[in-house]
Amino acid sequence: MERVAKLDTEWALAELNHFLRATDQIPYDNTGSGVFIVGTHMRSSETEASERAHVTEQILDRVLPGWRKDRPEKDSEYTWLRDQAARAKAALRREAELAEKLGDNAPDMDAANLHPWAWENGRSLWNTGHYHQAVMQAAIRINAETQAKLGRMDVSEAGLFTEAFSANDPKPGAPRLRLAEDDGSKTYENLHRGARAFADGLYTAIRNPGMHTPSPSDGGEEQLALEQLAAFSLLARWVDQAKLEEA
Repeated sequence: MERVAKLDTEWALAELNHFLRATDQIPYDNTGSGVFIVGTHMRSSETEASERAHVTEQILDRVLPGWRKDRPEKDSEYTWLRDQAARAKAALRREAELAEKLGDNAPDMDAANLHPWAWENGRSLWNTGHYHQAVMQAAIRINAETQAKLGRMDVSEAGLFTEAFSANDPKPGAPRLRLAEDDGSKTYENLHRGARAFADGLYTAIRNPGMHTPSPSDGGEEQLALEQLAAFSLLARWVDQAKLEEA
């Protein structure tokens, strides 16, 4: 499984500064030109500005999730993007202070560090503010990866995980996923019973209703979706790390 590296704050701040400098509007230099030009122009070339903007957008995806949601169609002088870059700089520089002063200094959850099955397919949706749809993509991806690991396309979602984590012996065409060695203990039985119940809850209470009734937008949709993604991420890790037991 690929591990997502922690954001390098110093590098990100430097890149944001490079972008802001490259896209800064400065007056025309009329010294010795013979022609007086009124107005301003961008400090760097359009090519460099475009390259810097691309890197800045990737940083904003990490620092300000959902920043693309209200992006204007035209931003020829990077005015709007420069504003977002300035916000990102403040967030990076004062993250620890803001957490201490405005909250209980509890640890933050970074969606990018969730299991790839829970994050990769819905990343672009999340970054544009479509949180509910990102969760649905996680549910679909984890179901597909589990089917592939078991070699089963005849069962899906809640039923798939019920069979996958069954404590019964595997059968031809019905392998099992083992989270631990069977030592005959109650712990082994409880571990797999819990995994079955957990997966059933995710697909019965989140995935299936979610296909028809998106979470209400009450200001807490992003937080709720993040918690749901974290739950699906845990299931993904169990499936990914489990040993396949065949008949």
